[in-house]
Amino acid sequence: MARKPHLAKAFTDLNKAVMICEGQVTPEFKRLIGYVTSMVSGCRYCQAHTILASERFGSTEERLNSVFDYRNSEHFTDREKAALDFAFAAAEVPNGVTEEHASNLLRFWSDDDIVEIMGVIALFGYLNRWNDSMGSALQHLPSQLGEKYLQDTGWNVGKHT
Repeated sequence: MARKPHLAKAFTDLNKAVMICEGQVTPEFKRLIGYVTSMVSGCRYCQAHTILASERFGSTEERLNSVFDYRNSEHFTDREKAALDFAFAAAEVPNGVTEEHASNLLRFWSDDDIVEIMGVIALFGYLNRWNDSMGSALQHLPSQLGEKYLQDTGWNVGKHT
């Protein structure tokens, strides 16, 4: 992106706007949404970076370790589970969001919160494609966290620098 400053600036502005928390969606939960949508897309770069960001915004090891089994985890509320159901479905290609996902989301979240949730999903859809397609090099710290949390998912640190 650095080769196109106007693109880099637009992305930075979009990232800032998406990550502003003006409702009930916390900074930590936004990063967990980015983590799970990146897992659905298969973007190891974004998975590793969102693990790091989730930790920085207060996520616990329990939440990070159980996020892929969130439906059965005591570490997620019903409202978070509804948002994660929606995030998983929205990140699928083709999109898997059903009326049931949407109505369950509306049971727990305001329209404004849903826009914030969808903003994170869409932002990471962009990032997942950018980083994988451009072969973005993964830095050391995110790579370490990837090894810690993603080892059971076929994480291959050899693909990253």
